[in-house]
Amino acid sequence: MTALPPLYLASGNLHKVRELQALADADGLPLEFRSARELGGMPTVAEDTGTFVGNARKKAQALRALAPPAAWVMADDSGICVDALQGAPGVESAYFAGPAGDDLANLQKLVEVMKGQPEGKRGAHYVCVLLVLDQQGREHVFEGFCHGTLDHAAQGTGGFGYDPLFIPQGFDATFGRLPAATKQTLSHRAAAWRAFRQWAETQRS
Repeated sequence: MTALPPLYLASGNLHKVRELQALADADGLPLEFRSARELGGMPTVAEDTGTFVGNARKKAQALRALAPPAAWVMADDSGICVDALQGAPGVESAYFAGPAGDDLANLQKLVEVMKGQPEGKRGAHYVCVLLVLDQQGREHVFEGFCHGTLDHAAQGTGGFGYDPLFIPQGFDATFGRLPAATKQTLSHRAAAWRAFRQWAETQRS
């Protein structure tokens, strides 16, 4: 069995590159993730489609124009959907606190807007879409979900984004406090990864 083509991730977020590479390594999948930085940086893309799949498609197509023809390109679009907020912040998760916001500002805003919500009204789920463009430009979409609840305050320093607030179903600690290995098993990205991995295995010759 041969190695798979190199895969460029359409993101400037090195956390995502490392997390996906760790998943590949743990599964023994001969796949090398490369950052968009190796291609001069991720092109600016307006994530304005209103859907995770649509946003991922735009990012993948933008980086595909820069990537070597023999490579794969993967775009990740993900976010947290809060029941009490009718699914918000959703596709706007990265910009919840405004265009100049960052992970900490987004987290603090979610803590604030959820103040006073009782335990039974704190349901939420993460969504992840992994969209791959292969060497021929064909599109392959893989989705994953992780259900849970929101704590009343940020707990822990692990993970990134909203992880210090999100308690996955079946646990009593946030992703910010749980071991990284646990998150790699439970997360929305891990679920989407499992679907991608099944497909990737069929591409080995």
